[in-house]
Amino acid sequence: MLRFTVFCFFLGLLQVAAVESYSQATRLSLKMQDESLETVLGMIEDESEFFFLYNRDLIDVDQKVNINVENKTIEVILDNLLNGTNISYAVFDRQVVLSNKKIINSVAKQPSSVSGNVTDDMGQPLPGVTVLIKGTTNGTVTNFDGDFSISNIPNDATLVFSFVGMITQEVSVNNQSEINITMRTDAIGIEEVVAIGYGVQRKSDITGSVGVVNAEDILEKPSFNALQGMKGKVAGVNIFSNSGSPTGSTRVIIRGVNSIETDTDPLYVVDGVVMEDFHLVNPNDIERIEVLKDASSAAIYGARGANGVILVTTKRGAKNGDVVVSYDGYVSVGKIRKKMDLLNAEEWLEVIKRGYENAPKYKDYEPGSEPAIDFTDPNLFDANGNPLYDTDWQDEATRVAVSHNHQFSVQQGNEKSSVGAFLNYSDNQGIMLNSWMKRVNAKIAYDAQPTEWLDFGINMLVNKVWENEIEEGGGHQMPRRSMIEMVPIMPVKFPDGSWSSSSSTSNFGLEGMANPVHVLKTQERLRNRTQFFGNTFLNFHLLPGLDLKTQFGIDNHIRQNKEYSPKDLLNISYPNAWANVNDYETMYWQEETYLSYNTTVGDHRINSVLGLSWQERVYRQNTINVSGFSDDFFKYNNVGAASDPSAPGSSYERWSMNSYFFRFGYSYKDKYMATVTARADGSSRFGDNNKYGFFPSAGLGWVASNEEFMSSVSWIDFLKLRASYGVTGSTELGTYRSLATISGGTVLLNNERANYNVVTRLPNPDLEWEKTSQFDVGMNITAFNQKVSLEIDYYYKLTSDLLLGRPVPHSTGFESVMDNIGSVSNQGIDFLLTTRNVQKSNFNWESTLNMNYNKNRIEKLGENDEDIFPGPWWVSGSQTILRVGESLSSFYGYRRLGTWGTDEAEEAAAVGAVPGVAKRTAEREIIGKGLPDFTGSFINRFNYKNFDLVVDLQFTLGVDIMQQFFHSTEDRTGYANGLSTILYDGWTEENQNTMVQQIRNASLNGQNSEVDDHWVCDGSFLRGNLISLGYTFDGGLLKGTGLRSCRVYANVDNLFVIHSKDFKGYDPEATSWGGDQWGQNIFFFQYPKPTTVTLGVNVKF
Repeated sequence: MLRFTVFCFFLGLLQVAAVESYSQATRLSLKMQDESLETVLGMIEDESEFFFLYNRDLIDVDQKVNINVENKTIEVILDNLLNGTNISYAVFDRQVVLSNKKIINSVAKQPSSVSGNVTDDMGQPLPGVTVLIKGTTNGTVTNFDGDFSISNIPNDATLVFSFVGMITQEVSVNNQSEINITMRTDAIGIEEVVAIGYGVQRKSDITGSVGVVNAEDILEKPSFNALQGMKGKVAGVNIFSNSGSPTGSTRVIIRGVNSIETDTDPLYVVDGVVMEDFHLVNPNDIERIEVLKDASSAAIYGARGANGVILVTTKRGAKNGDVVVSYDGYVSVGKIRKKMDLLNAEEWLEVIKRGYENAPKYKDYEPGSEPAIDFTDPNLFDANGNPLYDTDWQDEATRVAVSHNHQFSVQQGNEKSSVGAFLNYSDNQGIMLNSWMKRVNAKIAYDAQPTEWLDFGINMLVNKVWENEIEEGGGHQMPRRSMIEMVPIMPVKFPDGSWSSSSSTSNFGLEGMANPVHVLKTQERLRNRTQFFGNTFLNFHLLPGLDLKTQFGIDNHIRQNKEYSPKDLLNISYPNAWANVNDYETMYWQEETYLSYNTTVGDHRINSVLGLSWQERVYRQNTINVSGFSDDFFKYNNVGAASDPSAPGSSYERWSMNSYFFRFGYSYKDKYMATVTARADGSSRFGDNNKYGFFPSAGLGWVASNEEFMSSVSWIDFLKLRASYGVTGSTELGTYRSLATISGGTVLLNNERANYNVVTRLPNPDLEWEKTSQFDVGMNITAFNQKVSLEIDYYYKLTSDLLLGRPVPHSTGFESVMDNIGSVSNQGIDFLLTTRNVQKSNFNWESTLNMNYNKNRIEKLGENDEDIFPGPWWVSGSQTILRVGESLSSFYGYRRLGTWGTDEAEEAAAVGAVPGVAKRTAEREIIGKGLPDFTGSFINRFNYKNFDLVVDLQFTLGVDIMQQFFHSTEDRTGYANGLSTILYDGWTEENQNTMVQQIRNASLNGQNSEVDDHWVCDGSFLRGNLISLGYTFDGGLLKGTGLRSCRVYANVDNLFVIHSKDFKGYDPEATSWGGDQWGQNIFFFQYPKPTTVTLGVNVKF
């Protein structure tokens, strides 16, 4: 809002010499008696397009005035209105700047001066900034170029710089003749306007909990994914970066996990239109993001708001009558931050030797038939039995990845129309070989106001994305696993150019696998995505304050996956190769029409909306999977060349919603606020008996600092208390879950192919929404002349009618039917503290502590509250458990009590064990949890002259990690490579006090591997998320270059992670199980996250 105001101010100055400006052409009639000046100015703004700029500390807008004019210009009205006051004015077309006459006159009489320039945090000059000598009324205001000059100032004087929407700054003169100031946006300013869904509202009037992230915050950390720029910026919003892959997904959880079966992602609304795959949006296109966290703010989205709502406003055209061209670009270099501590060739061979030596302990052999070691293979060993190769597969499978991003923008416009065009190209290379994502993004936005009663706009976005993906699933012989397990005695290629694999030797009984470099360089997993997204709107100004807006939006995704795995990849596609071709298309559209009424009448302010919405989504898919290629020539380009085709598959889904929504917001004397919201949704996804749901909310706010009794509490600048309660819903389940489903196929009967159809699911006509009721109470406080600001919220969320499988009699032919039978709660605290530690002319230091505490608890699981085992199913069965009273992400397994000692041989034998084997409890129990208690960030921003420095630390506390890779890398040995702990911490007769089992060769003697708490470690960590150093060039240096502004910067991302010494993986924040609610922090093998160094530049022409 501030930049819009400044742009309009510039526009007024540029057009002041026009033949007949808006101010000259516009005539107004006013008749008001004994009203405050603020009320009269507000009436003028309501009745016209004029906008007033003034400093409340210098302009007494509470004084009573009278006005009675008929069909007069703004100059005549202001002459009348301000006659006899100490207020002067300047009209710049639609903008009116009010100043204090005493300040201007006092400066004019003084001969000598201290001068300087004032800019905003983007380097643009700020006109209209008030500059006062502290303790006096002497001062001035900055001109169009942001310049000022004040005379006859004592050397020990302090200058006070203030501007609406900016943080007030005090600067000591100290014999300086020139003082240049950069003013920063006041994020807690009460005049800030915030998007709240179907409109905007003053932040001071909001009764709910809304987090705000500006474009500068998002781009502070250059990234190909806007969600990465949000990380740590909004209290209560947990953003899990679970993979280092360019194509890896980011998981967002707002105030805890609400559901078991349904999707827990928030609803993304971009320029008023719901969007899928938000992570593909170009971060440079985003102007700001609002996060609706509580029910009072999110209830306007009803059945789709239970997981929170993220509102995204993208950039549009300029309003200042000028053409602004900008370029933002960077180059980044990424490298693996940390390698896992694995066995080298010599160590691995020592493990093999010990395994062979220990073999008779685990298996009875006939005398003379004990297994013998063979180190004579000439392809792998020299004549003395020494290995020829010592391959570090982590080094071979990863690389130094160079990525780059380029953004071009052109923005122009005037009062009647504006246009913005944006073009982006990004090339994001992963640190694992041949993994990448490339994106071309084009966006155009056009807005126009052809008449005073109508404005319209159109906004179109095209995303084109190409990817080569590394599989991120749970197991399999994929490169992220084989670069850990491939034995180090193998080369990448033999001297004859052939690829190595585990079958390159018949010795040792190795697990079958292709080497990871071979897979990465020859297997293709191509993804081709095209997204068309946009909307158009008409906004009719029916009466002052009353608008009718109708808008139509689409989100169309076309995706094609083409995969090919060649013939020679052992254990993956050997010997016949395979190819997959999958085509997907999603078409979503929405049409919404709503009335909004916003007005101020005396001390009363109203913000209201009433509307209806239609939404529909159609999904189509066609798949074909084939194998049996004679060679690797055709690949996915000719699937007909395969000798073993499968039956093609296809699917079609469609759902629709019809909704009605309402919100009424009221503010009295800027002290007391109330908001009532309601939405009714009808969805085709639910049972015939429960198609519609109703989702109400209410909120109250009290600005206590505006009360008379608070006037003596000088250290409090602003204090607001608020409370809200409401209900939201979730529709994010399968399209036809309430219906019986039928699957078809073919079967061989009497050697002939016959078709069949079978019912695969029971119907439930009573299936309804999951409902989340949420209570929130919060406080916003600013103190000590805006040096400290605190936002704190307590919330309690109860999600009821959880969708779960309810057991049914086996006589039905089914095990369960989908029903609403469970509930889960989340309660916690959001905490956001900002302190302005130092505010000097040449140095500023600001700190932000952002923290969320959340307690997740299962409250009910059906009629009998019986335990549910959701998976992942592996080794010991389900590795998680759903149990009333526990977290949704509870790990389930045995307790490892140590290893059996030689003095416990008889006791071990009673349970079928021997000394050296893991000693575990008899029963499984909860052994950890994957959802954290505390998450947050501590960000410090420094500005010294033209330099800026950001240090961003992020932390997670009260969480565990299940290291599934312990199964392959520690609990079984000799079958593949593993952790060095096998050799150095493993059980021996001399080292019996250990958790690591004795070495034995898995191919000879099997393995003893069960999910137990030895796999689980503390998942708390502290991450050096970002260190950024930038320099902004002075405007004087840029004169003659054609540049308006220029900033260069260097960043280091993911510099360090401090974590438990018991964690042996790459990064403590990960999952191998996608978006499953219970899968967070359970992982087998990871795509490592890089440390990245970035160099970039931002310029405006």
